[in-house]
Amino acid sequence: MEHGSPLDDPEQTEAITLDRILNGTTPVRLVTHDDDDDAWQFLDGDHVNEEDARILTLGDMLRLDPSLIPLVNLPIGWYAWRTDPDHPWQRAPGEPNV
Repeated sequence: MEHGSPLDDPEQTEAITLDRILNGTTPVRLVTHDDDDDAWQFLDGDHVNEEDARILTLGDMLRLDPSLIPLVNLPIGWYAWRTDPDHPWQRAPGEPNV
């Protein structure tokens, strides 16, 4: 991100995503800002196997998928979801029922 970024968290904040998102097989449909460790998860809403997880930074995720930028102020302990990339993000406190 650039200087003057709207991020509440540093760009180097840990972010977890999936191989299938990074390789473009599925889009991000679920984002969590975890209450326990302040980490971010960028998921597709499907079942997650631990071996599919990849760790990168919040800044990397926003550069890879600019449609995530509206979520930079997602509070700790909240999540956001959308049915597909053409639909708007919805937000709620707590943990998603996935």
